[in-house]
Parts: sequence; structure tokens; C-alpha cells
Amino acid sequence: MRPEPRCCVRIERLTLGPYATNSYILTCPDTGDGLLVDAPAEGSAIMRAAKHTKATHILVTHSHADHIGALSELKSRLRVPVAIHRLDMKALSVKPEILLEDGQEVAFGKARLKVIHTPGHTPGSLCFLVGKHLLSGDTLFPHGPGRTNTPADLTRIIGSITGRLFVLSDDTEVYPGHGNSTILAKEKEEFAVFSARSHDPGLSGDVLWLSS
Repeated sequence: MRPEPRCCVRIERLTLGPYATNSYILTCPDTGDGLLVDAPAEGSAIMRAAKHTKATHILVTHSHADHIGALSELKSRLRVPVAIHRLDMKALSVKPEILLEDGQEVAFGKARLKVIHTPGHTPGSLCFLVGKHLLSGDTLFPHGPGRTNTPADLTRIIGSITGRLFVLSDDTEVYPGHGNSTILAKEKEEFAVFSARSHDPGLSGDVLWLSS
């Protein structure tokens, strides 16, 4: 069995752009190596925030425009690999060097990040797990799932959440693509209320566990 990483990851959140999209800087404090997760806008602001981090990769949770607006700039300035799921790669302004797969790990310093494929918001949506910290992109937010365009997509994203995320420890902290963090136990409790009710078969869009 592989030993658990010894360093405790430092997570910094930046909220950027017209849609208040979160970008995260993950740093291993033992080595200073780190990862950037999503590049919404304001590349210079991300660069300033990451000036004490030796970024080794830029990870993209999904390819919607509000998560990749500064990707070309950051790629040009940092010269590090861009990584995304293959099903979302076509929308990028740069060619990704790494196509992430479910279960893959990305090491930075003494830490490791695990890739979790969670289709629904987009076909290639990804979440990233570091210890008990889950960067959930636009898959899971406080009080509900990410926006979906069709009932089939809602079914798909709920399957991703219940089958891939709700199996994690209740005390896992969730860092979404927009807004504030939450705790997985709280989302499980609210989802239980949602799942106990009947719903319109045409339900999709912006869904909230307690009121939809």
C-alpha cells in the first residue's frame, strides 16, 4: 500500500471574471510545488497570487468559457502542461498536453491529487480530490448540482454526485466552481430531502435540493 502524502496542502481561492468563477491554487508547503485549477479571467491576478508557488500543471474542471478565459495567457506565461478530460478538450483555446482519466493521479511536491470524472454539467466534467478536499468544479455546489440543459443531463449529474462524490467521507470539504465551500455531509442530507420527493420528469436547469 502506498503511504499517504505527508504534506498538508494549502488551498487559495480567487473569484474572478463576470460570473464570479473560482480559480484555485493548490500548494504543497513542504516543497512549494503546486497546481492551478481553472483559469476564469484576470490572468495577471492569478499570476500574482501564485508567485510563491512553483506551478507544475494547469488543471481544467470543464471547458465552459467562464472557466478558461485566462487559459491561453497563463499557458504562455507559465509554460506548464494543461490537463483536461478528452471529452471537453475541443473547446480549449490551447492544445492540452495531458488528457485526464478517471482515477488518475497528479503529483505535486509530496501531495497527490486524484481525478474523478463526473459527467453531467458537461460530458468531460472533472472533480479533483486532495486528502479530504474536493474541488468540485460545476458538478456540486452548496444546495444542489451544477446547471444542466436536459433531464437526461440532470440524471447523469445526479448519478455522478451520488455514485462518485457521496461515497467520500462526510467531512470532505467541497470547493465549487462558484460561491463558497460546503461540507459533503450537508449536501448528502439535503439530497436525501430531494430524493424523497417526486419531481417533474422534465426537470433540469438550476436545481436546488431543498426547493426543486
